[in-house]
Amino acid sequence: MQRIYVDISVDYSKDGTMMPAAIKWEDGYRYEIDRVLDVRRAASAAGSMGVRYTVRIMGQERRLFFEDTYSETGKPRWFVESAIPSS
Repeated sequence: MQRIYVDISVDYSKDGTMMPAAIKWEDGYRYEIDRVLDVRRAASAAGSMGVRYTVRIMGQERRLFFEDTYSETGKPRWFVESAIPSS
């Protein structure tokens, strides 16, 4: 697995709860998140720790991570787990 860093649109509730609303992919295409199915602190198979959001996008489940442990950039970032293509 690898991490693909993405831009995220986030909705915040009045109590400060953060929920992702859409993903802007590397090619600029925007995918609306249909539903957030689960939220929990978890390790990624791509080798990072953060808050894992299991989301449904266009009928498919995806794992979206908020890497809040301040990676090498010194800033929190969002990524999607993706299988490394075989050559």
